[in-house]
Amino acid sequence: MYAITGITGKVGGALAHALLAAGQPVRAVVRDASRAQAWAERGCELAIANMDDAAALTAAFKGATGIFILPPSEFDPQPGFPEARIVIDAVNAALDAARPEKVVCLSTIGAQATQSNLLTQRTLMEQALAELPLPVTFLRPGWFMENALWDVSPARDEGVLHSFLQPLDKPVPMIATADIGRVAAQLLQESWSGTRVVEIEGPRRVSPNDLAAAFARVLGHPVRAEAVPRETWNALFVAQGMKHPLPRMQMLDGFNEGWIDFAGDAASVLKGEVELDTVIARLCQ
Repeated sequence: MYAITGITGKVGGALAHALLAAGQPVRAVVRDASRAQAWAERGCELAIANMDDAAALTAAFKGATGIFILPPSEFDPQPGFPEARIVIDAVNAALDAARPEKVVCLSTIGAQATQSNLLTQRTLMEQALAELPLPVTFLRPGWFMENALWDVSPARDEGVLHSFLQPLDKPVPMIATADIGRVAAQLLQESWSGTRVVEIEGPRRVSPNDLAAAFARVLGHPVRAEAVPRETWNALFVAQGMKHPLPRMQMLDGFNEGWIDFAGDAASVLKGEVELDTVIARLCQ
């Protein structure tokens, strides 16, 4: 039995589909059973637990051979990441009590970075789970291609992609959520000892100019990338409702300056199969 958190999202859903296709039993760990009825109809067992509830998570994890941890993302965290730390403590306690045979945890590119940024939430999770006496794999994907959802409207209506990733010709490791879920399913079915890191990106790296060109191909009209000036970010994010925009700005700086990157060499990074145009076409439907 494989217990999956985050099954109602894109990565968790892709993982569950892959496991079910392989004939593996799946337990969906969800906050709200009504949101997971489609998975129950596919034959998944349901377990109810919030990610900050150690007792409920322990019950949901008990008896599972492997567990997939998809930590919730806090996009506007308070200083010190208290929201993430509550979840980390609960997940760590539950895994220590349930003692599954193996764990795969979704992390991120750049989790090894020492400078604080929005992705530090994943660094903290890695540090905690690495101390468990369990086989743990940290799956570190690149920038999600699906983040381009926010670019659909301006690309369609204005012919412009407003890019925080800069310079516009700088390729960035990107990956489709379908590839992340597929690889996570493979990893869960493997056997290993200790802690390991697996990094994954798409078939090729993508610059903002490449992303604009993909939108142009899909939408059938010109789309150009424009850099959002760095000095405007703070005011822009605050206007959008953020209270603590600094971690997000630091994350973008990390990608742009290159200190958020994969830890391993190019040969060790797994390559996904899903092309950028496939993802963009799906987002534009």
